[in-house]
Amino acid sequence: MPPSRARTTLALALLLLATTACTAAEHEPTPAPQSLTVSRQARQLRLPLDAYASTVAETHLVEDAQDILIRRCMKDQGMDWKTLPPVDAQDTEPPNLRRYGADEAEALRNGYHPSPDPPSVIRRSRAWDARDALPAEVRRAAYGPSGKGGCLKAADRQLVGDTAPLDFHAFNQLTGTALETSRRTPEVRDALHRWHTCMAKAGYDYPDPYTAAGDERWETSEPTSAERATARADVACQKSTQLVKEWAAAETRIQHHLIQQNTHRLHEAKARKDHWLAAARHVLNHEG
Repeated sequence: MPPSRARTTLALALLLLATTACTAAEHEPTPAPQSLTVSRQARQLRLPLDAYASTVAETHLVEDAQDILIRRCMKDQGMDWKTLPPVDAQDTEPPNLRRYGADEAEALRNGYHPSPDPPSVIRRSRAWDARDALPAEVRRAAYGPSGKGGCLKAADRQLVGDTAPLDFHAFNQLTGTALETSRRTPEVRDALHRWHTCMAKAGYDYPDPYTAAGDERWETSEPTSAERATARADVACQKSTQLVKEWAAAETRIQHHLIQQNTHRLHEAKARKDHWLAAARHVLNHEG
């Protein structure tokens, strides 16, 4: 597993792909509250394919175990290695936040802008950035010329032997298929039509929540009053039309069907993930 930052959930990536291409602004992060504020609905939304995904916390777990083994390897070469700071458990987003549109709690506060990263997420991100500035000799020892060698390769070999790297392709492909297929079901199309009618009565003309969230008018450094008003109307219409409930029910049915069709592929990917996680926990439990 090459060095990488654990990002937000696949749901956010799917939402961004479905609306508009975005890049993160490169500036000092705004101070954030101690924990993420999300709605109860977003916290509780779970889908069948989630069982085969790797959460942000699990990605951090593997990274932390790799870091310990890299530090030992670097020490043998007479070099220091600073491990990544942890991310607080409450600072990781729920797995399906924004999957069907804006989250109520976020919309009320930030419109369609994502909430600022919490302090522990900022600290870990800055630690990753600091590694980009390491002396060339240190980077080569840690990652090798390819970025996948050096002490990282040795750490992975010590961690899981010849076990292949984590495979996210099956999950990513199937969860994307499930989202798009569920969007075309009669019940979701009806719910989206009701949402559109509700928004029109409030003075907004968007065909679906993705389009509302992706309006180019919201490409500002801070949420505007118009953006917040639109987002408030959006989530109010989602609630009154039971859009999320209808969509989640349809996608749950479709995901169960996809799991049945891809049982071997998914179980193989999950077994590989479970092996990595067990090995990582073993390293972390025996550290010190």
